[in-house]
Amino acid sequence: MLLHPNGLCAGFFDPLARRLVDGFRVVGIDLRGHGGTDQPRDRTDLEYAPMARGVLGVLDALGVGACSLVGESLGGGVATVVDRERSGLVRRLVLCEAIVFDWGGRDEVGADGRSGNFMADLARKRRAVWPDRAAARARYASGPPFDVVTAAALDGYVRWGLRDRPDGQVELACPPETEASLFEVSSEPLGAEAAFAHLPAVGDRARVLHGEGSYLPAPWFAAQAAAAGVALQSVPGGHFFLQEDDDRAAALVRTALA
Repeated sequence: MLLHPNGLCAGFFDPLARRLVDGFRVVGIDLRGHGGTDQPRDRTDLEYAPMARGVLGVLDALGVGACSLVGESLGGGVATVVDRERSGLVRRLVLCEAIVFDWGGRDEVGADGRSGNFMADLARKRRAVWPDRAAARARYASGPPFDVVTAAALDGYVRWGLRDRPDGQVELACPPETEASLFEVSSEPLGAEAAFAHLPAVGDRARVLHGEGSYLPAPWFAAQAAAAGVALQSVPGGHFFLQEDDDRAAALVRTALA
């Protein structure tokens, strides 16, 4: 099962999924507020536990009694809580730049001083409506963070991460406010800290991968690996290293699941 980063969708994994189907049953799940899902009723729906229960609902509907989870960024945090919510379900938990941290009271200074969360401030300024998918794709490909991902990964996001509007335009399936709220929830006790507290119970079923060029500090991931009692694996690439080289990503996942 593949769980995606905040603001994106399962389609971001499309090229990776296509490379894994020869040996695995691959399912990408849109987290609540993303892709084809409904929007949250309120902010509490975006806490990691309700998000995890949404994933469990999909797995139950598919008749999945045991699986491995590959979680990227936010998806890694939710995947960890999925394991907490249902013991015995998860064989392997592959955490790729997962937002699973003991923040220790760390505060962020907002870009404009409003929310106190820099990433949330940026998300709220994100453009939500585009004339068409081609226009959105051209803009995304021209700068961070998508200028380093493969064309196939970007195509997957643009196809499934944007919704058609009645006026002929397209809009983000994950609205800026939902993305921003998730950045804020992730920095609170019922977000990344709740996932971090569960890592000792995951133990050697976990694989912790960190991008060497990530904007997130390596010591955060070292602490993540230490909490689970496993080695930290640093790999080439940045925060979205799974989308920077499709063949390399497939090899990393196969090795992690072996």
